[in-house]
Amino acid sequence: PLECFCIPQHYTDVLERVIIPHGVILDRVEKLAHDIVHEFGSTHLTVLCVLKGGHQFFADLFACIKKLNTNTPEPVPLSIDFIRLKSYTNTESQDEVQVIGGDDLDSIRGKNVLIVEDIIDTGRTMVKLLDLMKKYEPANLRVASLFVKRTHRSNNYRPHYIGFEVPDHFIVGYALDYNEHFRDLDHVCILNDLGKEKYKL
Repeated sequence: PLECFCIPQHYTDVLERVIIPHGVILDRVEKLAHDIVHEFGSTHLTVLCVLKGGHQFFADLFACIKKLNTNTPEPVPLSIDFIRLKSYTNTESQDEVQVIGGDDLDSIRGKNVLIVEDIIDTGRTMVKLLDLMKKYEPANLRVASLFVKRTHRSNNYRPHYIGFEVPDHFIVGYALDYNEHFRDLDHVCILNDLGKEKYKL
């Protein structure tokens, strides 16, 4: 029940339930960081954050990798870059995906690149981004997504690193938004019908 968690008061009537508490997310992010450091060893890695939703996962993952770098004989040299995609209006994933930014991505040519995304829904957004990235000919291209939605609308794309598989509901929290709301919610929750109506555009 929601009353077992610290939820901002202005959201308590629009959330169905908590599905992943914040502490569980942080523990999983730490494990993903271990897996990434293990794979890349001492090779340079460019970490590309997909804004806006991916910023919280990116920040926590990057912090974990930096911490591991101080305690491993083969630290991973890191650099970062950012891109923004637009594919959502209300709750429906749109057919057209707008790529914002990417003009300076020529710097990833010949490098190892890790794309950090918040959620893979249908997979169309990530396929669009991967098509863009491949034009810059990186040496290796990996994707880390904190969430992958189990949905019949999926194109069956699977990222290299997955945090959690989540049910086919509209989820918010941990920087996942609904029309720019709920980015201040730590836990991942299912949005109820009242919330969809209250915050629709």
